[in-house]
Amino acid sequence: MKKTLALVVCGLLWVNILKAQQTQYMVFEFIKVEKDQLFDYIEFKDLMEKVYRQAFNDQLINGWDIWRLQNGADHGDFQYIMVTYFKNPVHMMNGLEEETMVAYTKIAYPHLTDAQVRTLFQQALSVKDAPMRLYMKQLALTADDFQFKPGVLASFDLMKAVEGRFGDYEKAEIEVFKPIHQNRINQGMMGHWSFLRSALPLGSEAKSTHLTVNLYKDYMQFFNAQAYEDLNQTAEQRAAVNAGLNSRDQKWIYLATLENVVR
Repeated sequence: MKKTLALVVCGLLWVNILKAQQTQYMVFEFIKVEKDQLFDYIEFKDLMEKVYRQAFNDQLINGWDIWRLQNGADHGDFQYIMVTYFKNPVHMMNGLEEETMVAYTKIAYPHLTDAQVRTLFQQALSVKDAPMRLYMKQLALTADDFQFKPGVLASFDLMKAVEGRFGDYEKAEIEVFKPIHQNRINQGMMGHWSFLRSALPLGSEAKSTHLTVNLYKDYMQFFNAQAYEDLNQTAEQRAAVNAGLNSRDQKWIYLATLENVVR
């Protein structure tokens, strides 16, 4: 009996360890680019893809994306969203050190001198401004095999939990909304869904506390998902959906197209 109990406890501990190891941490950088620098930004994206590809190969990051915004709170404020994926919160907060990124730039452009590499790197960084940065922890995601490749669509929905209903909102997303999105994925009307919480302490004046990421392979799938209505929902399920909607405020929705990706 004691041996069986010990095995059960060890099994639960191992499951928790694996779950912690699989948790994604992400940095979302909302990027502003001046109109006269949009062409230079193309070169910036290509350089960053080479740099982050090397960081991915060295297992410093889990992935990296650049998304071009189609709409948002004020399209003049941001034109791109850059997402970097990390395996733990420490790596997320430390990010990639500048000297490491310079070294990776040198690998990408071996024909340049050290001085030329540093100049190229600084010129690339000067192109973009990131006035908004979010540090997020993934809480839940759907079971799918969605492929990140240029051209796929994303809806980044910034949410703010109603004060005093933080737990209610998270429970609703995980227990009510996740199965709905999973059903859409199973029917081919969506590619992927994930639910994230801010990884940093926030005060009551925070503009958002959570983020949902909704991915689609193309516009046809996106619009089919918007028109979808589950007519088989019971009255109890509809009540749970309405309660979940009332536990949060949907602040902004950013629709974006994936342009560069490292996986």
